Amino acid sequence: MPKKRKKHGRRGRPSKPRKPRLSKIKVQAPKGTHDILPEEQKYWDKLRAVVAQAATNYGFGRIDTPVFEDVRLYIKGTGQNTDIVQKEIYTFKTKGGEQLALRPEFTPGIVRAYIEHGMKNLPQPVKLCSIGPVFRHDKPQAGRYRQFHQINFEIIGDPTEVSDVQIIQTFVSILKRLNLKKFTIFINSIGCLMCAPKYKKNLLSYYKKRLNRVCPECRRRFDKNPLRLLDCKNEKCKKVTNEAPQILDYLCDECRLHFKKVLEILDDLEIPYILNPYLVRGLDYYTKTVFEVWEDKDDSGQGALLGGGRYDNLVEMFKGKSTPAVGAAAGMERIISFLKKQDIKISEIEKPKVFMIQLGELGKRKSLKLFDEFQRNGIKVGEAFSKPSIKSQLKIADKEGAKIALILGQKEALEDSIIIRDMVSGVQETVLIEKVINEVKKRLKQ
Repeated sequence: MPKKRKKHGRRGRPSKPRKPRLSKIKVQAPKGTHDILPEEQKYWDKLRAVVAQAATNYGFGRIDTPVFEDVRLYIKGTGQNTDIVQKEIYTFKTKGGEQLALRPEFTPGIVRAYIEHGMKNLPQPVKLCSIGPVFRHDKPQAGRYRQFHQINFEIIGDPTEVSDVQIIQTFVSILKRLNLKKFTIFINSIGCLMCAPKYKKNLLSYYKKRLNRVCPECRRRFDKNPLRLLDCKNEKCKKVTNEAPQILDYLCDECRLHFKKVLEILDDLEIPYILNPYLVRGLDYYTKTVFEVWEDKDDSGQGALLGGGRYDNLVEMFKGKSTPAVGAAAGMERIISFLKKQDIKISEIEKPKVFMIQLGELGKRKSLKLFDEFQRNGIKVGEAFSKPSIKSQLKIADKEGAKIALILGQKEALEDSIIIRDMVSGVQETVLIEKVINEVKKRLKQ
């Protein structure tokens, strides 16, 4: 039987086996999301640190709630006719048949936790702080994302105007600690269950005669969420709003006195504000004080940096005991964009002054162990363990600004010694490995 001939390529050489073809796909971040790259992290680290310090200074405890909840929490709490529930909320059904929603805001979840864990039995008020991602199916544009991040502060259990002001004061302190100055606080009162209905009736009467002068979205709001008529950014609608009845003229005595005291305390604290009688916010649970903070002369279309207000009925709405509350949230992406726009310098994390350099298999192994010992002694050490040559590692050490290089090659590893190199003068000294940590500490002090 004749032997099979081997297939040959060019010039009579045997052909190489072909590499299997991989199925390839092009992937990228989902629409409306963004990656936070290493070079951006300094802004996020700085903001988180300032928020944590403010929480400590003003007595807020950290709370982390799930990123998804029962969808009814937001339908009832945030409001059936709000834009968040009508257009932006992400909902899904589990395999077990539960209807859940990704968190579009923090407040309803925090109130749910307050009730569920019996926080009413704690000394009141309860002051809570959260920070993390939220999700809204909003139209992606500059500064607006479908997954973004918020800072949230809540004071639950105090009906007095002091808590309204402290929420504002806390956020002002955060912006000032970030060296942000060009911002304006807008404030209003939208009344309570006693006085708000009368105002809404007069507002509807006013708009009913002018529906042909407003946008289609406002005509939809007329029937479902009339206060949002005042919040429209359409220039045509703004002209109608400017002549609309003002809620301040309809406040009951209790709401009027509460708001008067809020403004007086802000004046005492020398926190400047602008009274905006048409500020309403977009959520159903607000009562009395509402406020927003905007970047001065903002033409980016990104909206408010932060906003909030009082919500005295939300706890009771979830079958809890009647409990007054106030809170606010700030968009982290918007604050970071504001930092960049004002060219606020954020200091880089201090780079290690000591750099570990290794050569050979044994040198690398001992370097890894020594690297860990330096960490346990509180000394930050840089490294480039993936680089094989001393020249390339020294180049990185020099670029990183290291003052001391520790060189551990095969010879040193066998002798349990290490070379200490002064990166400025180039002077080198060999010491025993067991003495290197104390020697480095001494040199760093010098």
